[in-house]
Amino acid sequence: MTGILTIHHMGLAFKCVSRGLSVSVHRLRADVVVIGSGPGGYVASIKAAQLGMKTVCVEKNDTLGGTCLNVGCIPSKSLLNNSHLYHLVHSDEMKHRGIDIEGFKLNLPGMMKAKEKSVSSLTGGIAYLFKQNKIDHINGVGSIVNPNEVLVTKADGSEERISTGAYSHCNRE
Repeated sequence: MTGILTIHHMGLAFKCVSRGLSVSVHRLRADVVVIGSGPGGYVASIKAAQLGMKTVCVEKNDTLGGTCLNVGCIPSKSLLNNSHLYHLVHSDEMKHRGIDIEGFKLNLPGMMKAKEKSVSSLTGGIAYLFKQNKIDHINGVGSIVNPNEVLVTKADGSEERISTGAYSHCNRE
């Protein structure tokens, strides 16, 4: 059974969602909130956690690593490297070095699988580091509401607020 529960405290009203006997609050508390888990974001998150801060990282993609790791730098470099190797084999360079290769052909599905394996390995490495450093990861688009609050809009349209500083753990009405 789900319902809305309004709690009044010190002249303020806080709205919480109740599910059965427990109350689920759509607000997190953190010392540091990092928006984006690209090369700058995941390093900042890990360092903050290592310094003892409660850290939350907000990422809009399903996997950590940001654009660079998931669809930009790393995948494109993987494909470029394999394309370069293919070019070398088909050029006169190999023949000049005394290497004859017959029956060599491009396997594009194989290249794509190798690229995905590289990306998966690296994103999995970041997820492992987040787990080891006790960093919370939230999927959604983060926006700064004020110096002490970040609003996260999730793919399903729901919202979650992350507070820093001395604030309540419920959403104010």
